[in-house]
Amino acid sequence: MLMQMNSQDHAAGSNGRTVLTNARIVLADRIVDGDVVIENGRIASVETGNHQGHIIDLGGDYLIPGLIDIHTDHFEKHVYPRSHVRWDFMRAALAHDAQIIGGGVTTVFDSLCVGATTDNPERAQILKPMIDALEKAQGAGMMRAEHLVHLRCEITDEETPALLAANIERPIVKMMSVMEHLPGIRQSRDMDAYVHRASKSTGESHEVVRRKIEILLAEKTHIGAMVRPKVVALAKAHGMPLLSHDDTDIEHVDLAADEGVTISEFPCTLEAALEARRRGMLTVGGAPNVVRGGSQSGNIAVRDLLLQNLVDILASDYVPRSMLDAAFMIADDPELDFDLPAALRMVTKTPAEAAGLTDRGEIAVGKRADLVRIGLHDGHPYPKQIWREGIRVS
Repeated sequence: MLMQMNSQDHAAGSNGRTVLTNARIVLADRIVDGDVVIENGRIASVETGNHQGHIIDLGGDYLIPGLIDIHTDHFEKHVYPRSHVRWDFMRAALAHDAQIIGGGVTTVFDSLCVGATTDNPERAQILKPMIDALEKAQGAGMMRAEHLVHLRCEITDEETPALLAANIERPIVKMMSVMEHLPGIRQSRDMDAYVHRASKSTGESHEVVRRKIEILLAEKTHIGAMVRPKVVALAKAHGMPLLSHDDTDIEHVDLAADEGVTISEFPCTLEAALEARRRGMLTVGGAPNVVRGGSQSGNIAVRDLLLQNLVDILASDYVPRSMLDAAFMIADDPELDFDLPAALRMVTKTPAEAAGLTDRGEIAVGKRADLVRIGLHDGHPYPKQIWREGIRVS
């Protein structure tokens, strides 16, 4: 159910049409000047001409498809606005939705952690209430973006398969990934850097931190070998798209590909990204990595992968509006071979296709009228108006 808007927000002419006129329309492969006609929440035509209906003049601004974010863990940031403060789940969901739509994202896969980690033991307890809040808010028409769930499964927790089985059949769940957060593995392969960060955070000596890591690895490494096959089997049994998270070594990619995984999410090295391409997998890069100019974990810069055409999709990861910024930054970068339509495909059409959402992701006849009017100021794109299924939501 869409958020209930007042009659002025979604008023159409007597023939039930809304016309967005005088727009720079970013199609999947080119930019055209013209009009987009909306009927019954769908795109009826892309053309130039005289129209009847509710006409909205966009003043020459860009009109782009609503962005589709297949991975953001930002909801959890609202559940814990401070490390020691747990917020009400419904209020957290609504605050999260406001930031999502504010970044031009009309379809979001909220990436919720299945299973606890050493640093975040509370995740096992908050999974169900987070999904409950999303379902309740969306069912009541309180959400402006459409929220789906991406279950990211921590294979170092023995309870992960049971947690996954308890939630995988919920209708809002549409995607899964496997991840392994241990020091010296995948995202945190640089052990010296990890020890330094941990020592700075805890105040413990490097020697104490290293000893704790040795104990942790001895306890946890064997768990992943048992849990991962169970997670993969559940994904296959439910026909769920499955992603591999933080591939770092060629062996990580090959393991995933042999399991039937089709998407490598946030590869940490050039070697992993090249192997993913060789194995026919799509690759997801982090949009914040693009905006920052590098990885916050010291791994490969997404721009370096873009230079070799090794990125298919961008996801917001932990900054909701980073996808919009990243797409325009990529299009403006003279060293990258991406025009604006190509850059925007990474945050619209390609993620839609990867997620099996064939009804959205581009401005084309018959697609959902999920649309964003974009203004530019000093090179910064910003949403001025947003429609979801033809209804103004921002």
